[in-house]
Amino acid sequence: MSLQTWWLFVMMTFVVSATPGPNMLLVMSSSARFGFRAAVSTMAGCMTALLAMMSISAAGLGALLHAFPAVFDALRWAGAAYLAYLGIKCWRAPVPDNADGVETPRLTERPAKSGALFRQGVLVAASNPKAILFAAAFLPQFIHPEMPKLPQFAILLATFAVIEISWYLVYAGSGQRLASYLRRAAVLKAFNRVTGGVFVGFAAVMAAVRN
Repeated sequence: MSLQTWWLFVMMTFVVSATPGPNMLLVMSSSARFGFRAAVSTMAGCMTALLAMMSISAAGLGALLHAFPAVFDALRWAGAAYLAYLGIKCWRAPVPDNADGVETPRLTERPAKSGALFRQGVLVAASNPKAILFAAAFLPQFIHPEMPKLPQFAILLATFAVIEISWYLVYAGSGQRLASYLRRAAVLKAFNRVTGGVFVGFAAVMAAVRN
């Protein structure tokens, strides 16, 4: 792999990762609602799924999806259903009774468990068509077929991980900035409705994607 090819991968990955999507929204929402430490569990779940998908890509995920488009469709519909579920869950999330407008000491009725946030991250990332296509179609384009593939794959995987995690931290930091405002019941309710609506919107887009 040439240095020019690597830089092209860096620039394109930087843009793709920065684009707001289900993964980034989930990280930001987790940070805003439950705190930065909880968001780390969400980040870990997302990264676990993405790195697993890219590892499978090295073993021929692109060929599998091309030969069996029904596999892509199944993942797409499963992802759309799960995002719709998350959207409805966010929309209906309870808000502390705060009629007088005094700030509440916590954001939700109970703290989220790390395992649940990790699983959410895995499921959202693993069923995201953008992530699937990135692993199956985009990543292999940067691997020179006449050079040893494993070192090239390792470099690309490490580069992707650094860029993706960096953007996770940016979105989690944005969620932290929102946290102080979400202590007001009216703002938290609006945040829940907006976040839930966006997740449902992502579900609709995902359902409309064609292989």
